Amino acid sequence: MFTLPNVFAALVTLIPFLSAAFFGDTLRKKIQTLPIAIRLLLPSSLCLPYLLVTLAASSFHWDWFALYALLPAAIALLLQQARQIDTKQTGNWRDYLALLTLGLAVDLRWFEPAWPPYLAVFNKMILLNAGIYGFQFIRELNDVGFDLRLRLGDLRIGLREWAYYTPIAIALGLGLGFLHFHAHWPRLMQLAGAYLFTYFFIAVPEELFFRGWLQNLLERRFSRTPSLLLASALFGLSHFNKRAIHFNWRYVLLAAIAGIFYGRAWRHGRRVGASAITHTTVDTLWSIWFR
Repeated sequence: MFTLPNVFAALVTLIPFLSAAFFGDTLRKKIQTLPIAIRLLLPSSLCLPYLLVTLAASSFHWDWFALYALLPAAIALLLQQARQIDTKQTGNWRDYLALLTLGLAVDLRWFEPAWPPYLAVFNKMILLNAGIYGFQFIRELNDVGFDLRLRLGDLRIGLREWAYYTPIAIALGLGLGFLHFHAHWPRLMQLAGAYLFTYFFIAVPEELFFRGWLQNLLERRFSRTPSLLLASALFGLSHFNKRAIHFNWRYVLLAAIAGIFYGRAWRHGRRVGASAITHTTVDTLWSIWFR
C-alpha cells in the first residue's frame, strides 16, 4: 500500500486540496490570468493519481482514466456557464447538478471499483478537488469560507456548537441503542492522530460540500432557517448506508441533528474551519468512546 507511486499519488492529490485551503486567494488570482481554455482543461490533470496508482498495481483501465480526466473538466465547464448566466450568484441548476453528481458519486461509491483494495480514498479526494476547482476558481462562489487558517473564533464557535450538540447526541444515541459507551482512554498521540485525520479527510470535505457550497447556495433562495434545516436533512440522508446493510435511520437522524449544529457553526462567520471543528470533535468523541 505504501509504495512509492502511491505516496507520490497521495502528494499529487493533497497539494491541490491544501493549496486551496491555505492559499486560496493567491491561487485563484493566478488561475484567473490563464486563458479560459486552459482554465477549463486544467482540472483534467486530476486523473494523474489514478494513473500512478493503477499502473503500479497493474489495474489500469482506459474507461476509468477517461472518467477522471473528463469529469473534472465537465464540472468546470458547467460552473463556468453558471457563472456567466447567474452573475448575481443566486444559484443556478448547474450548481446543483454539479453538487448532485459529486455527492452521489462519493456517497454511493460509484467509482470505487476503479481502485485497488483500500485505495478508494483517492476517489473521494479527486472528486473533492474537482469541486474545489469548479466552485472556488471557476464559479468563484462567494462566502464559502474555505480557509483553513484557523482563528480563535473558529475554535470558540466550533467547540460551542459541539458542547450544545453532545448532550443531545449522547442521550438520544444511547436511548436508541446507536451509541455504546466504552471506558477507554487513548494515548495522546492516538487521540491527536485521530483528530487530525478526521479533520482533514472527513470533516473538512463534508463541511465544504454541505455548508460551504450547499447551504450557502440554498440561502440565496430561501431564508436562513429553512436552508439550515434542508442542508442538515440532506446531510443526514447521506449517512443512510453507513454501518448498515439497509437504511440506517438512527444514523440518519443523529447526523441530521448534528448537521443543524454544524450549519450553525458555519453560518456564524461563514467559515468551514469552524463547522469542521464541531464535526471533528463530535466524530472523534464518537469513534473513541461511543462507537
